[in-house]
Amino acid sequence: QEFEDTLGYISKIRAKAEPFGICRIVPPASWRPPCHLKEKEIWENAKFSTRIQQVDLLQNREPMRKKHKSRKRKRRRHSKFGNTRRRTNSCSAGANVVPENEEKFGFQTGSNFTFAEFQKYAEYFKACYFQRKDSSGEPPLDVIEGEYWRIIEQPTDEVEVYYGADLETGIFGSGFPKPSSMITGDKQDQYVVSGWNLNNFPRLPGSVLGFEECDISGVLVPWLYVGMCFSSFCWHVEDHHLYSLNYVHWGDPKVWYGVPGTHASTLESAMRKHLPDLFEEQPGLLHELVTQLSPSVLKAEGVPVYRVVQHSGEFVLTFPRAYHAGFNCGFNCAEAVNAAPVDWLVHGQNAVELYSEQCRKTSISHDKLLFGAAMDAVQGLLELESLDKESPGNFRWRSVCGKDGLLTRAVKARVEMENERIQVLPDQFKQQKMEEPSDLNSERECFSCFYDLYLSAATCNCSTKQFACLKHAKHVCSCEPEQRYVLLRYTMDELSSLVDALEGDVAAMKLWASDNFGSSLVSAHNPKEGPSDSSPSTDEMVGSCGSNSHASSDVIQSDNKNVFSNIEGSALQTGAVIFRKLWHSAQAIFPKGFRTRSKFFSVNDPRKICYYTSEVVDAGLLGPLFKVSFEEYPSEAFTNFSAEKCWEVVLQRVNEEILRRTRLGEEGLPPLQSRISGLQKFGFLSSSIVQAIEALDPDHQCKEYWNNKQLVNKNKAIKLQQHQSIDSHEKAQQIMQGLLQKASPEELKIMKTMFCSEAQSAEWNVAFKTLMEQQLQK
Repeated sequence: QEFEDTLGYISKIRAKAEPFGICRIVPPASWRPPCHLKEKEIWENAKFSTRIQQVDLLQNREPMRKKHKSRKRKRRRHSKFGNTRRRTNSCSAGANVVPENEEKFGFQTGSNFTFAEFQKYAEYFKACYFQRKDSSGEPPLDVIEGEYWRIIEQPTDEVEVYYGADLETGIFGSGFPKPSSMITGDKQDQYVVSGWNLNNFPRLPGSVLGFEECDISGVLVPWLYVGMCFSSFCWHVEDHHLYSLNYVHWGDPKVWYGVPGTHASTLESAMRKHLPDLFEEQPGLLHELVTQLSPSVLKAEGVPVYRVVQHSGEFVLTFPRAYHAGFNCGFNCAEAVNAAPVDWLVHGQNAVELYSEQCRKTSISHDKLLFGAAMDAVQGLLELESLDKESPGNFRWRSVCGKDGLLTRAVKARVEMENERIQVLPDQFKQQKMEEPSDLNSERECFSCFYDLYLSAATCNCSTKQFACLKHAKHVCSCEPEQRYVLLRYTMDELSSLVDALEGDVAAMKLWASDNFGSSLVSAHNPKEGPSDSSPSTDEMVGSCGSNSHASSDVIQSDNKNVFSNIEGSALQTGAVIFRKLWHSAQAIFPKGFRTRSKFFSVNDPRKICYYTSEVVDAGLLGPLFKVSFEEYPSEAFTNFSAEKCWEVVLQRVNEEILRRTRLGEEGLPPLQSRISGLQKFGFLSSSIVQAIEALDPDHQCKEYWNNKQLVNKNKAIKLQQHQSIDSHEKAQQIMQGLLQKASPEELKIMKTMFCSEAQSAEWNVAFKTLMEQQLQK
C-alpha cells in the first residue's frame, strides 16, 4: 500500500536515504511490469545507436592538446566480433593535429545494433574477457568489480566497449507500457497508470515538473540505456540537481556509487586535485560524464562514497545534487527520468545560481516551475478556505504552504533575491510590466551568463533582441542608463502579496485568484494560469465548426473570460451505478455509460465553439475511465482515470493552439483559458444531473459520497443555524432595548434583581415564567 503512492513513498524515506545520496528501491514481488521492448518485432528489428567507451582512459588520460603519438601503445582487449573501431596511431610528419573524431573524448560513435545483436556481442565479449578455467559460467560480481577498477586505475590493456546511452524513448519507445485507445481491463493496465511507470513519474501530482508543458528529452521523457560489461556512467549530478529514478528492465546488475549532496563540493575539489590537467583544459569536465575516479581515492580525500547493486526489476533513486557513477556487469537495459517534488525547489534554486556563475545554459525554467506551483497552490488554498473543496491536491498544497511551508519558503527566498537585485539597479532604469505576448511567451536567457529571464529581463531601446539578467543589466549595452529598462512579469507588491497568500492571507488569495492583476497572471507556459485583459472577449468569436460538426450557432455573450468554465453538461445518458471502489468519490458518483455534451473552444480552431461529449467507460479492474470526444473529429478523444485531468488535457490542447496561432499573427483568438473543473464539465456538479444520479442509488451504497454529502449538508446547516441565531439575537436585542426604555426605574431594579442577581433562585424562574404565560394568553 505504501508503494502505491510514489512521491509519498519517496518523501517517507527521504530523511533516512538522502544522507547516502542514492537509494535502491525493491518493488513488491507482485510488481512486474511487462516490457514491450522484448517483443520479437522490436527485439530483432529496431536498431539503436551506441557510443564507444575507452574504459582504460576514463581516469588515466592525457589532455587532448598533447600529442597522441607520444603515448605508449598498450595491448587492446576487445572482441573481434562485430564492428569495432580502431584508434589511429599515425600523424603526418611534424603535425600535432588531433584527429577530428577524437576532438572530444568519450563521444565517438559506435555501431548500430538491434537488441538481439547487442546481446550476442555483449555476451561474447564477456565470455572472451573472463576466460575461466573452471566451468562455473558467469564470473562473480566481485571479480567483475575488481577487474573494472583495475582497468580504471592501473590499465595494461586498451579496453573499448559499446554503450547504448541516452536513447530517446520518444523515438525508440519506452520499456514501460503507455496508454492506448483500447483499455483491455487485464492486469497489465495497472502499470499504465502507475506512478512508478517512468513515463508518468516526472509529472506526478506533487512534482513541479508538471508545470513544464514541453516534453524535454531526458528530463520529462525517459531515456533508455543498453549496457554491456564495463560500460560506464561517470561521476555526475542530474541537470538542475533534480531527483532521478532508474529502473532495470532486464539483464545483469548495475553497480552504483553515490556521494550525498552535502559533499558535492568536496568531490569536485578532489577531482580537480587528482586530475588538474584535464580540468585546466576543460573546466566543465564533470558536466561531460566522461571522467571516472576511484572511490578509494575519493574516500582518502574525505569524500563519503556509498555503493548499491541494482538487479533486474529494481529501482535506484538519486537525490538532489548527489554525485553518482557506476558500471554495468553485463548485458542489460535500463530506463531513467527526473522528477521535482516541492522539497527540490531549494536545490533547484541553488543550481540555477551556480549555472549563472559558470555561464552554463539551463534545461528548464526554474522560475516558471516555482511560480506555476505557487499560483496553483494559492488556487487550492482558496478552494479549501472558501469552498470547502477537500481534494487530495488541495491538501497536498496546504501541507507545503503556511509560514514555514517548503513552497512558501522557496517563493519567499526567490522574491527577496529579486528585490535585492532590483534595489541595486541604477535609478535611471525604467521598470515596465511584461504585457506583450513576445514578453510573456518568449524563453529568454541572459546574453552574458544564460540565466533564465522568466521573471525579469533588462534590455535597451538600441537593441530589443538582447536581454540581460538583473545581475548583468548594466552590461546589456553601452547606452546611457535612461535608454535602458527592466521588464517585470510581476511587480514587487504583487510578489509580496503572493507570499502573503501562501502564508494563509485569504484576501491575498482572492486577489491572486481574480483578474485584478490583468496580464500579469498570464503565462503562456502554463495553461492553468489566467488570461490577459488585452485578449479578445468571447463574444467576438462567432464561428462554425464545419459542415460535418455539431457546432453551436449561438455564442454566449459575457464579459467573463472563463464563460465556458461554468457551462454544465447536458445529460445524454445517465448510465448505471457500479457499487465498487473507484466508481465514486467524496465529490461525485460516476455511473458506467454516463454521457453528457458541453460547449468549449475547438482544439483545432479556438476561434470556434464546438460540442464535446464526456463519458464514463468501464476500464475493468482499473475502475472508470473518463473520456472526452471532440464531436467534430470523433476519432480524436482524450482519456484519463481522472475527470479533472481529462479536461485539463483538452484545456492544454486549446491553449497550445491559441499560442501557436498567436505566434503566426492571427487575430480574433480567445485569451488563454484558466483552469476549469473537469467535474463541472462532465456535469457532475449540475443539480439536475446530480439528482438523477443520486436516484440510481436509493440505498446509499456509495458510502464515501453519501457520507461526505451528509457532512457537507451538516456543515451548511450549522452555518445556516449560526446565521439565523445571529439574526434572532440581533432582533431580540432590539425588542428588549425598546421594552427597557419604556420601564420605570423601579421596574428596572426588579428586573435586574430577577435576571442579574447571583442569588437568583428557581422560585424567581417559576414566577417569571408564570407571569409571561399569563400575559401571552391575554
